[in-house]
Amino acid sequence: MIACTFYSSFAIHSLRLVPAQYIQSRRQLLKIFSLSVIFCFSVVCGNASLKYIPVSFNQAIGATTPFFTAIFAFVITCKKEAPIVYFSLLPVVLGIVIASNSEPLFHLFGFILCVGSTAGRALKSVVQGLLLTSDSEKLNSMNLLMYMAPMAAAVLLPFSLYIEGNVAGITIRKAKEDWFIVFLLVGNATVAYLVNLTNFLVTKHTSALTLQVLGNAKAAVAAVVSVLIFRNPVTAMGMVGFGVTVMGVVLYTQAKRRSKLTAH
Repeated sequence: MIACTFYSSFAIHSLRLVPAQYIQSRRQLLKIFSLSVIFCFSVVCGNASLKYIPVSFNQAIGATTPFFTAIFAFVITCKKEAPIVYFSLLPVVLGIVIASNSEPLFHLFGFILCVGSTAGRALKSVVQGLLLTSDSEKLNSMNLLMYMAPMAAAVLLPFSLYIEGNVAGITIRKAKEDWFIVFLLVGNATVAYLVNLTNFLVTKHTSALTLQVLGNAKAAVAAVVSVLIFRNPVTAMGMVGFGVTVMGVVLYTQAKRRSKLTAH
């Protein structure tokens, strides 16, 4: 988050890639802070859930994000999609569930954390969509990230230091032993910035629901790339599941296009 603040500030104020925008009202500031808190909540719950439930079960629950997004978009913005769009979400979700072929070990607290993370991720995409496209409070992606990131860092840092103990001291000691970890941390922060920036751009130019559908497609692409690069074994059921997800994404794209044509 600190890296996101630095990179965005440098791109806006030094490189002038996009014009600088300023927070216009207390209401807009509150929305940005809410976005930061929702983001932190989603990430922390998602990571913590992995302590209690298998990754496969985590993925299966996470696949329901498009449904949560559609619900939040309707409740918050009263945006209603065509029935065919909602129907096309079924294979997107079903595919990831099929691909999670290991028998999940149910743990109630882990399940609650994962559902909370999934709902938080959906709510975040809807709120950021409002901030990126609202006529009265519109911010471009880079400016929104510049304002949101330091707020998220301020929320996460005290919890990190309290829960993880002497994490700063351990990081410094490891850096003295091997400077390569500094390169890994900087590289990780840079990629995280690009992920967050493109996340905002996709939301701005498409919709919050499209972002979450693409997120499920990303899982399928990651699996295929993993097989090609690492030659790791994959089950036939897993391939069927990811194939269904990709089919669902194609159906969703076609359904969105048809609904737009019908609207015009």
